[in-house]
Amino acid sequence: MESSSKVTLFEDIFEITALNPDGFKFDRVNRLQATGTTFECDLLLDINSEIYHLMENDRFTLVLASTLHLDGSPADHLSYVTTAHTGSEPTLADNYEYVMHGRVFDIKYQKDGTVVLAFSYGGLLMRLTGDKKHLNAIRPDQRLYLLLKKD
Repeated sequence: MESSSKVTLFEDIFEITALNPDGFKFDRVNRLQATGTTFECDLLLDINSEIYHLMENDRFTLVLASTLHLDGSPADHLSYVTTAHTGSEPTLADNYEYVMHGRVFDIKYQKDGTVVLAFSYGGLLMRLTGDKKHLNAIRPDQRLYLLLKKD
């Protein structure tokens, strides 16, 4: 079996600096503003607050992965859901508390070497901004998984 590092496109620990920073509050959704502790990326992330609770100053690990299969084999969302319900095979998701499947819908490269990535997870949005050398594995229109766990 290959290492899960073949599956992982990005990983860092983030600290939440603000909850709903724009003052908007939606039913069942919180927008997190956070800063990465290793790569110093800036993150805005919408999460379903009914099923996963994070507060200001909480720390969490965020992983972006191309698949949930530990051997790196490609998978679509439906095959993961089927596997998760049968419990027949361990997946990357087993080590995390909150998982979403979505896609990259915009990438903007700045002159200073920064990249701004925009993702949609079924209408829940994420913006990740940081040095392109840490985010270069992520491609336009790529489908990927977001995995979170509290630290």
